[in-house]
Amino acid sequence: MDLFSRSWSALLAAVAGLLDEDFARPSGCTGWLVRDLVCHLVVDAQDVLITLATPTAEEPTRDAVTYWQVVEPPTGEDPLDALIVRLAAAYEQPGLLKFHLDDVGSAAGRAAALADPAGRVGTQGQVLTAGDYLSAYVLEWSLHHLDLIAHLPKAAPPPAAGLRRSRKLLEGVVGTAFPTAFTDRDALLIGTGRRTPTPAETAALGELAARLPFPVG
Repeated sequence: MDLFSRSWSALLAAVAGLLDEDFARPSGCTGWLVRDLVCHLVVDAQDVLITLATPTAEEPTRDAVTYWQVVEPPTGEDPLDALIVRLAAAYEQPGLLKFHLDDVGSAAGRAAALADPAGRVGTQGQVLTAGDYLSAYVLEWSLHHLDLIAHLPKAAPPPAAGLRRSRKLLEGVVGTAFPTAFTDRDALLIGTGRRTPTPAETAALGELAARLPFPVG
C-alpha cells in the first residue's frame, strides 16, 4: 500500500514538472508521445477509482503477481492505443492534461490510502484483495515512470523501492530471476522489451535471452 502511494506520487510529481514542450517528445511506449502516455495515466487513475469502488464478497482469483500476464509486444496500432492518441490530442493544451491528471490522480491516491488492504475488489472479471491490487499497480507506475522519462534525462527517476518491488513482480510473472548484475531499472527495461540488451547483457541472460521480451498487461 505504501509503495503504491510513493510510486504514484512520484509519477504525478514527474508529470507536474514537465515543460509544455516535453509533451511532444517521444515516450518509452511504442507509438506514444509523452502527452499520450499522460492521457493513459488519466485512464489508469480512473480504473483505480472504479476498482476500489467495486467491492465484492467473492474469493480472490488473482494476486499481485497473477494479476499480470505476458502479452504481445505493443505495436502502437491497437484500437485502444489509437483512442488514447486521439483523446490526448483533444486536450490541445498540455496544462489542461496536467490539470486533469492531477485532479483524478489525487483522488485515486486518496482512495488507495483509505482502502482496506484485506477488502476484496473486482476488476476485469477477476477478484483481488485491495492490497494485492494496489501492490500490482506498483509495476504499472514504475514502468510508466520509466516510459515518461525515457527521453528526459534530467527528470527524476521512480523510487528505488518501487523499482525493486516491480522487478520482483516481473520475475514472478516470468517465473525466473534476471541476473543479479542487472540493476532493477535495467531488468525492467530489458525484461519488458523497452531496451535491447547489450552483447554482455545477452550473455549474462543465458537461455533467458531467447525468451525476451516479456511485455505485461
